[in-house]
Amino acid sequence: MKKTFLLIALAAAIVSSCKKESQTTMPSSADKVSTELMDQFFAKHSPKDEKFTLDASTGGTLEMRSGTKIFFPPNVFQTQNGDPVSGTISVIARDILKPSSMILADKPTLTSSGEMLESFGEIIVSAQQNKEELVLNKDRTASVEVPIGLGPKAQRREIPMWEGDTVISVTQDGYNHENVLTTVSYLVGVRKGMVWDQIPGFGVASTNTTVFPLDALGAWRNCDALYNDPRPKTTVLGYFGDKFNSETGNSYSSSDPSLLFFKTKGTNTLVKLYNTIFQPAPGKEGLLSYQDMMPIGQEGTFLAISAKNSKLYAEIKDVSIPAPDAGKNYVGFNFELQEVSETQLLNMIDQMNTK
Repeated sequence: MKKTFLLIALAAAIVSSCKKESQTTMPSSADKVSTELMDQFFAKHSPKDEKFTLDASTGGTLEMRSGTKIFFPPNVFQTQNGDPVSGTISVIARDILKPSSMILADKPTLTSSGEMLESFGEIIVSAQQNKEELVLNKDRTASVEVPIGLGPKAQRREIPMWEGDTVISVTQDGYNHENVLTTVSYLVGVRKGMVWDQIPGFGVASTNTTVFPLDALGAWRNCDALYNDPRPKTTVLGYFGDKFNSETGNSYSSSDPSLLFFKTKGTNTLVKLYNTIFQPAPGKEGLLSYQDMMPIGQEGTFLAISAKNSKLYAEIKDVSIPAPDAGKNYVGFNFELQEVSETQLLNMIDQMNTK
């Protein structure tokens, strides 16, 4: 628990410093309205929970609409006090298996240190009885099987497990009504969408499926392989021009109104470029990757999305990441976002699954 707190505190410190640097333009009231439009889009179309009932004493197998199966052995559920649970319980699950869902759920495949991951399934499962949150008996093993495999020519392999959180703790100091220095801590949404940290355990991927342990309830679990690429790396900047919403990077309580995703060709890897460009020249407003993160020569597809002037804009662009020009330490891409309807935007997001 102490380790988790330290990691969260460190992340909060980094994010807080980045936030101050990211506020490069004064937000307009029109941009704030457009931010609400993006919030509404994601609230409407993000993946939803699926609900089941189960006999806790006998356990059983739950199958989700995606084909994901969750296996619960008998007597695996306990109360918060460690007492065994019997009778009917409610189980809630949500899985993220493909790039379109990663985009709509804001669950990209990056580690907390900025390394790319190839996903073999993300899931969160919780259980209740009489409105009390249940936990798992650590002496019994629940597991998950997802319809993601290595392909027909690949051999079975072990894939590391990761835990994720969508919020971090931020601490703020100030003076109260009696001029006493006071510290307040609160939770804010993670700008990168998800913080993934490796945990003990492995899943096993075969031709068509991957099976991995479910060691906790109420927390995101991800079976992901590090995207190891020996090629030299560079930093990528994406320029949105006049379609960039100045609210981007200014709030942790809502969706960013300007978003940039990169899907690697042929692998289940989705990167979110979430850092805003600091003090951009006119027309160079936009977002950038971690420093020296993107492999030179990497093929893939960008999806740029923005809410501006109470309209949605987007562009999908197939690229190969080039080497920087002489004397430069970055590669820039100019996006010319066009107005799209909700349906058109959803179709573009779905296209990322086949890239």
